[in-house]
Amino acid sequence: MRRDFRWLKGEDKLAAFESSPGKLRQFCPQCGCHLVAQRKNQHHLIVRVASLDDDPNMTPVAHIWTSHDVPWLQYEGIPSHLAWAPMR
Repeated sequence: MRRDFRWLKGEDKLAAFESSPGKLRQFCPQCGCHLVAQRKNQHHLIVRVASLDDDPNMTPVAHIWTSHDVPWLQYEGIPSHLAWAPMR
């Protein structure tokens, strides 16, 4: 949920662009790493977990966009979705 997310530092260094109407993507302007995607009218945002420096000590509740997975990436025991599936 958006209310549970906050930047600890570096937010002022992010670049952003609107990739489609209403969808904002934030990224590192030096390396281009995509960090966050969000829509202002939704209660969630998407954090690219591979961009984190440390383990967030959280357990995934679902795996989305499995249509883009590599063969070795597997999350067993949680719901998987070929595309975006909003959590309820």
